[in-house]
Amino acid sequence: MRGPAYDGPVRIDLHTHSSASDGTDPPAEVMRRARERGLGMVALTDHDTVAGHAEARAALAPVPHRPVLIPGMELSCRLDGRSLHLLAYLFDPAHPGLAGELASIRGDRVRRARAMVAKLGALGTGVTWEQVAAIAGDGVVGRPHIARAMAAAGAISDPSEAFTTEWIGDGGRAHEDKYALDPAVAISLVRAAGGVSVLAHPGTAGYEVPDEVIRRLAAAGLAGVEVWHPEQPPAERARARALAGELSLVATGGSDDHGALTGYRIGCETTPAESWERLAAQASRAVAS
Repeated sequence: MRGPAYDGPVRIDLHTHSSASDGTDPPAEVMRRARERGLGMVALTDHDTVAGHAEARAALAPVPHRPVLIPGMELSCRLDGRSLHLLAYLFDPAHPGLAGELASIRGDRVRRARAMVAKLGALGTGVTWEQVAAIAGDGVVGRPHIARAMAAAGAISDPSEAFTTEWIGDGGRAHEDKYALDPAVAISLVRAAGGVSVLAHPGTAGYEVPDEVIRRLAAAGLAGVEVWHPEQPPAERARARALAGELSLVATGGSDDHGALTGYRIGCETTPAESWERLAAQASRAVAS
């Protein structure tokens, strides 16, 4: 069995983050809120890491009527000079090819963050690497940690203001590119590790993915496309859903919750149970628990 089956309706959030990457809350707290919101299944999809899975699983173990944890990850990719994210599920994190690439991505995230902090220092923000490292803790460091440090230093009033060309947004004065995978390569690695890949939020600002690219990724083995996302406008949802139908991709949904950074919105968007069953059936590894 590749994924749990359910009788009757179940609420499934396939896109959440914890402090193992750039969410604000520990994995155990994310699971507590998932249960509080009535989720039957929840995927923990931290950026380029599965470090939060053990804590999340342990937090759910003693809980009656607990949500089912779907091991997942949001994988950093790059195509034609732009960021593109893949949500991966039900893969073996110890698969040598995938694990090796993830280690390279995480290592380069530290280099990139240090470079951006140095640029911000030259711009007079007062942000230091020590501040960013303290905010990130043991999590995979990312731009949201830098944005939070900028707000704490008084350079900006809210972390969201950091993601512009004025600061650390793509093409910004303090932006630095990072190592990321070609999405077709990433899809192949996830499949080799027994999992399935879903294109994340292809119609949100800064992550727009053209139809022709989605068609190419579908031909490369993409299993699904994220349709229901809180920052994806209705027209883009309709486009993604139409493409999913045309290309026989699974249409999924998730909150992309990052805790305090996104207003604790876990469960605000969900995936139909039948869609999850279709997606899980394409995996070759039974690891949902």
